[in-house]
Amino acid sequence: MDRKFWLLSGLRFFLFAALFITAAIFITQYLWNWLVPELFHGPSITLGQTFGLLLLTRLLFGGFRGGQPGKWAQRRKAWQQRMARRLEHLSPEEREKFRQQMLQRCSMSRMRQREAAAEAPIQRPA
Repeated sequence: MDRKFWLLSGLRFFLFAALFITAAIFITQYLWNWLVPELFHGPSITLGQTFGLLLLTRLLFGGFRGGQPGKWAQRRKAWQQRMARRLEHLSPEEREKFRQQMLQRCSMSRMRQREAAAEAPIQRPA
């Protein structure tokens, strides 16, 4: 029973992996043949060329080292911890000065809009 379960699980995994790769190839080929010839006057591509293109992009941008789940989350958490360690030694005035400098340097219009809304006095009808 246990061996049959693992065999079926492995077969199911390979079936879904092949289905996913096939769907990715067809979607990429469709998008390429729809956009590239129209926008850039480039050539249309075949299924084999699409597979090669996906393989090339994986080599150039992703590699084959296996995805590490949560890699970006770990980096973000490490960055937040480093910033917290740096800011904990600042006085409240220095923190506010740093915060204001970051607001001026970064073009985060939403953040500035929230700041303005938070600082604006609330007017109540009389």
